[in-house]
Amino acid sequence: MAIDWSGSATVAGQRRHIVVASSKRGEVTLQSGFTREEVAELLIAEAGKNPRLVVGLDFAFAFPAWWVRAQGCADVFSLWALTAREGEQWLRECRGPFWGRPGRGRPRDHEAPSWLGFRRADLDCPIRPKSPFQIGGAGAVGTGSIRGMPMLARLHQRGFHIWPFAAPALPLVLEIYPRLFTGAVVKSDVQARTTYLRRPRFAGLPQGVLATAAASEDAFDALCSVLGMVDHAQRLQDLAIGACADQLLEGAIWGP
Repeated sequence: MAIDWSGSATVAGQRRHIVVASSKRGEVTLQSGFTREEVAELLIAEAGKNPRLVVGLDFAFAFPAWWVRAQGCADVFSLWALTAREGEQWLRECRGPFWGRPGRGRPRDHEAPSWLGFRRADLDCPIRPKSPFQIGGAGAVGTGSIRGMPMLARLHQRGFHIWPFAAPALPLVLEIYPRLFTGAVVKSDVQARTTYLRRPRFAGLPQGVLATAAASEDAFDALCSVLGMVDHAQRLQDLAIGACADQLLEGAIWGP
């Protein structure tokens, strides 16, 4: 399963933007209309029926290691608990290193190699994601990440293995970045999405699935991500627990 996430504060926004793509025995589906809470319930129920479940979530699972340590968190599980308690305050106040809300513009040294707003996983990614500290503006991932981390804690408590913070096992949750699966397509353009979905990889999919993906950038991302996960499923056998202390605090992005 691949889930195109949303940090929307409203139920309506969540139901509009969250899309769940599933591939099971070659059958591909797209579903929407969920809240974040309902997604958690869906995943827990699905793992109960299919303990071999693998889930891709498109938000940052943690913040840069230096900041995690500065909050007094010895491990990522402490960070998720802290985020559940204080995350909404971080979003309201938008104090540094968070930025992106009105009056809290992008740091001047945002693109400098010395800027500390990225995790190692972000810097190593062939297509760099946004900083998890960005909580407003185009492409911001911080809001969704802050509102997603409490769900990771809940899934962990219900028996999910969150990579790379623990030895990989099923059911498994991975951080994904849809752009790694879509490439350079202009996803915001409906014609570009429609043209992309005519590629051979999508041949044979139900017309309703293709129409939904063409009509919505969120559904497009979810569909491309779940198919990418299927295409590269063999790589799941190579997963290992985080290789260093920073990775065990920051996480890693799984992709092709």
